[in-house]
Amino acid sequence: QVQLVESGGGLVQPGGSLRISCATSGFTFSTDYMSWVRQAPGKGLEWVSSINSGSSRTFYTDSVKGRFTISRDNAKDTLYLQMNNLKPEDTALYYCARGYSRTWSRASYWGQGTQVTVSS
Repeated sequence: QVQLVESGGGLVQPGGSLRISCATSGFTFSTDYMSWVRQAPGKGLEWVSSINSGSSRTFYTDSVKGRFTISRDNAKDTLYLQMNNLKPEDTALYYCARGYSRTWSRASYWGQGTQVTVSS
């Protein structure tokens, strides 16, 4: 079955950087769009970024453009999100998701997410 396992989150000061990862299995990763979605405390799911199968097209929500970079390694079935110049408003639980959409509902196959906390 489809499995998504996020990792790499943590506590970072404003202006700092983190790279989070999503290890996948149970589907043909190399042929699917992939996305990152986040949920801040007390708020709904927010689409962050998406990437096509061949990494030639990437998409970002306005609030992270120029700061975040999505990438993937199809040989390792792994998705990444490099986050630079982090801000307190980036604090959230980050999920990876299969496909491309700008609106999301949590799917049963999603992982537990990885917590990113930006605070001094």
